[in-house]
Amino acid sequence: MFSMKPEISKFVFVLIAFKALALYPLIAGAFGIDFVTKIMVYAIFALSLELLVGSTGLICFGQAAFLGIGAYAAVLLTPLVGPADGPAPLALLLPLCALAAAVFALAVGALSLRTQGVYFIMVTLAFSQMAYYLAHDTPLGGGSDGIYLNSKPVLGWMGSVLVDLDKPRALYYFTLVCLLLVFVQLALLLRSRFGRALAGIKANEQRMRAVGFSTYPYKLAAFTVSGGIAGLAGFLFAVKDGYVNPELFSWHFSGAVLIMIILGGLGHLRGALIGAFAFALLQEFFKSEAVFGAFAKHWQLGLGLAIIASVALLPRGLVGLPQRWRDRLS
Repeated sequence: MFSMKPEISKFVFVLIAFKALALYPLIAGAFGIDFVTKIMVYAIFALSLELLVGSTGLICFGQAAFLGIGAYAAVLLTPLVGPADGPAPLALLLPLCALAAAVFALAVGALSLRTQGVYFIMVTLAFSQMAYYLAHDTPLGGGSDGIYLNSKPVLGWMGSVLVDLDKPRALYYFTLVCLLLVFVQLALLLRSRFGRALAGIKANEQRMRAVGFSTYPYKLAAFTVSGGIAGLAGFLFAVKDGYVNPELFSWHFSGAVLIMIILGGLGHLRGALIGAFAFALLQEFFKSEAVFGAFAKHWQLGLGLAIIASVALLPRGLVGLPQRWRDRLS
């Protein structure tokens, strides 16, 4: 039986997936466009954690802090970088938001990476909770009520508007472009010498040290890049909803994105994409009153059971499902 090489099949899958996403708005309504935009933001967020957990072996439980920093930066910087009565320039605001998250990740990583195992998990969680209470308990973050984004950024050129993120379709395609760029950049990064070093650190950090690699700078660089990507997701999250609140920093959000990459399959970038879509679709499915009636109020129970079943039946995640089918047929 004819079968494609693994590398070719991965490329074909990614190509089909992004082509389907590009064509989706042609047949979707307003709800569908908004829903898939949210999932693509989740996918960017999941890719940021995949770089740490799946590629470097660092289980971070404070990833939501970097997303929250990017989201709050979008709201707080908008009146500072843009005109008083108009939208902020996208070309300036987006890099600043990603940079703010990356700088915070650099500071967190510089301290937390000196620990290992469960201590690393708890330190990253502690930093995330510190950011949560900073937003929740101070006027800067608007308290528990959060802050509204008064105007959404635009990309202009020579006095004309090229991209207006206040339009749902424009935001959809801009998010899709961001997702594609993040995916491609991470794929290239993991194929580089830097990426091979991260793979070695994940496999056996002690051996990497023995052959002369100083692993700390590599881990810190990966942690910083991961934080910047999460900040990009936070920026898109704030622009999509036009509102931010301290729940973006919540450990529940960090746990949800960890479930996404486990559900999709650790160690695979496309697994982060699959996991983000699977998690969001399962969540929406169990919330449906048309399917579950009154039980839809307890959707967390159904979602939890589905995730447990998935992990038990597919230990390699959804990305390993085709290989499992081939093994059964052979």
